[in-house]
Amino acid sequence: MMNTKFLIMLLFFLVGSQFHSKAQNSYEIPQDVKRILFIGNSITYSGQYVSYVDAYLTLRYPDRDFEIINVGLPSETVSGLSEQGHADGKFPRPDLHERLERIISQVKPDLVLACYGMNDGIYLPFDEVRFQKYKEGILWLNNQVVESGASIVHMTPPIYDERMGEAYANVLDIYADWLISKRYTDQWEVIDLHWPMKKYLEDKRLTDNNYFLAKDGVHPNDTGHWIMAQQLLLYLGEGEVSKANGIEEVVSQFHHGEEIWKLVEEGQKMMKDAWLTSIGHQRPGMNVGLTIGEALDKKEILRKEIRNLQKK
Repeated sequence: MMNTKFLIMLLFFLVGSQFHSKAQNSYEIPQDVKRILFIGNSITYSGQYVSYVDAYLTLRYPDRDFEIINVGLPSETVSGLSEQGHADGKFPRPDLHERLERIISQVKPDLVLACYGMNDGIYLPFDEVRFQKYKEGILWLNNQVVESGASIVHMTPPIYDERMGEAYANVLDIYADWLISKRYTDQWEVIDLHWPMKKYLEDKRLTDNNYFLAKDGVHPNDTGHWIMAQQLLLYLGEGEVSKANGIEEVVSQFHHGEEIWKLVEEGQKMMKDAWLTSIGHQRPGMNVGLTIGEALDKKEILRKEIRNLQKK
């Protein structure tokens, strides 16, 4: 007789294979949304995909004047779990529960985009208790954001390269499929980054067996970040990015596009450290950012440069 764990994993595989074989849904950013918050772990803090989305929205919708804020924190989980000896025993993984209230109260977002899961199984084989903690953390996050009056869009975790460990790659397959299932059981907005990244990697390895999206199996390179941004933009209905191989192709279609992208990226790098420093966190070794006031003054200078380029 098949045990419960096997049946659960089989169910997620069968249901998930139906979910991620279908096209992404579409979500239109409401007209009253101005401040968009990205939260997540080191992949979000690294921030290339956030900058790509910011640059695209800046170029495509200059009159919307979106404010894209990144407060991703390396090592963080939403499950509250941490493996023994994390970071050589220097500190446990930070837990989003410790800072979410401060994030919402300081940033006051209209829309939140959340990407968790990569760290939440703490790089161990599938375990029902850890899976439950991840689900509870995601449900708590969703409720906290909705109760604040903001909207939330979830993103499935990026892939863990199975060559670094098939067991953990499978864990993230399961976590991603559960999150996708919330589209249908609870009408959540969920962007699937996981399965498009997995398919891209598998397709590439058909002709180049040494191809990778993340050298360490975790942190995507620029191509990986582009796939993430691309899926996010496709979910927002921006179908013109579907054939683009990178952000360079996209921004080149706009007047002064590359210059504006670089200015957006400069602003993102500065502001994420300013916001993290202002909000506070329990993760050692992070950059100390400018005060929010100083950072906003500098960002306004960048914004004016962008506006001047758009008028030329």
